[in-house]
Amino acid sequence: MLTYTYVDNSNLFIEGQRLSAVKKRMARDLKDAIDNRIIDHGWQPDYGRLHALVCGDHSEIGVANLWGSPPPYDSFWRIVESKGFKVTTYDKSPNGTEKKVDVAIAYQMTKDAFTLIDRTKSEITLVSGDKDFVPVVEDLKKEGFRVCVAFWAHAARELRHVSSSFFDLDPWHGHLTR
Repeated sequence: MLTYTYVDNSNLFIEGQRLSAVKKRMARDLKDAIDNRIIDHGWQPDYGRLHALVCGDHSEIGVANLWGSPPPYDSFWRIVESKGFKVTTYDKSPNGTEKKVDVAIAYQMTKDAFTLIDRTKSEITLVSGDKDFVPVVEDLKKEGFRVCVAFWAHAARELRHVSSSFFDLDPWHGHLTR
């Protein structure tokens, strides 16, 4: 089976920082972390381990794409690329949102589904917990594609519900920490 993986880096990163804040007792629980915007600024994901965990063996990878906005240091994206991801970046909008990223991921997933992916021998893996992806996941499933969502346990309930399967990254948080 080939795996086609699409990662929303900002979503993974920010929510991983929230989970880390809870684990380090900087916040009582995830609700406290979300409500009070508490994050562990020191938490960094290990992209090599993420790639191995969600993409699988090199012989099984269809694509491994990661999208996001450039962080303060340029070498970050070179590091991510060296771990096996094809990187696409967009500048954040003036209000700090990344709608271009969500739209780009949804577009690429759909484009690949109908041009590259054999629905009988492949799986699409989305690493995001954002409910904005519900329509594309629903549509891909209706077209016969298997769509796995891999994310922290607090992913949007709607996204978890519409996916073919959900892979909880919470037990892997320590392993995914750089």
